[in-house]
Amino acid sequence: MPVRHCLAALLLSGAAIPAAAQDAQSLIAKNLEARGGAATLAAIKNVSFEGRTIFPGDFEVTYKETHARLGAGAADRVDFGLQGLDIIQAYDGHAGWKVNPLQGRKDAEKMSADEARALADSALIEGPLLASRGDGSRVTYLGREDFDGTLAYKLKVTQKDGDEFVYWLDPDTWLEIKVDETRRIRGAAQTTETELGDYEKVAGVYFPMSVESWPQGQQAQRQRTIIASGVANAAVSDAYFAEPRGTATPTKAAGEPADVSSTKKGAAPSDKPAATKKPPVNPTHPPKGK
Repeated sequence: MPVRHCLAALLLSGAAIPAAAQDAQSLIAKNLEARGGAATLAAIKNVSFEGRTIFPGDFEVTYKETHARLGAGAADRVDFGLQGLDIIQAYDGHAGWKVNPLQGRKDAEKMSADEARALADSALIEGPLLASRGDGSRVTYLGREDFDGTLAYKLKVTQKDGDEFVYWLDPDTWLEIKVDETRRIRGAAQTTETELGDYEKVAGVYFPMSVESWPQGQQAQRQRTIIASGVANAAVSDAYFAEPRGTATPTKAAGEPADVSSTKKGAAPSDKPAATKKPPVNPTHPPKGK
């Protein structure tokens, strides 16, 4: 479902903008309803996506990510695949771990606190904006700003640890079309810009199927994740997110979800095969916005 609309079309439609829309909580409520509603969202215990990620330089890898609710917390695992190599980043609800054979490492290693915190945010099925309703985050209404021809509403979510997310909401659909994520990495603030689009429903909830991100001010480093399919509430065990132990080359844990069912026609293959490209040593995890 397209989420960007020309401002001129909005003005010509004569659509009234409710005064209550300037209230942050009213905007969050509109976004929640637009996504599919509280009950439908709460019914999703896990959700998996598959597709491809295209990195700067036009090389691509396969992409698979699973978000899950684990007790009072959340878990996440993302797998990038390239020529038989599986690059893994995961968060088990308490700590993060990764496997990067491109660095010559076949064993799982623990993530830094900064890396784990970012992946913990990614684990949230509802995303940081809707999670702010109950996690103690502060939400501030920032007014309206033009984004690519859309006079969007802006909300800033400040988490308890100081990380910030600034969201642009489409005034027609109330879905997120852009998010700037700012967090402190080794003491220095770093911002990632992300554009969200091509929303499709999975188990009655809208998720973006196109995610483009780049470090702020460095559009040449733009990467794009194109999601071809998604499925919710597959059989996934906690072990799927747990750090492997005692194995030279971590294997997929028992309970890994089967191939996901398509909610959108598969994306066309790249015109430049991955085999001809040199992969990144440290692939960037797709930014949060879902």
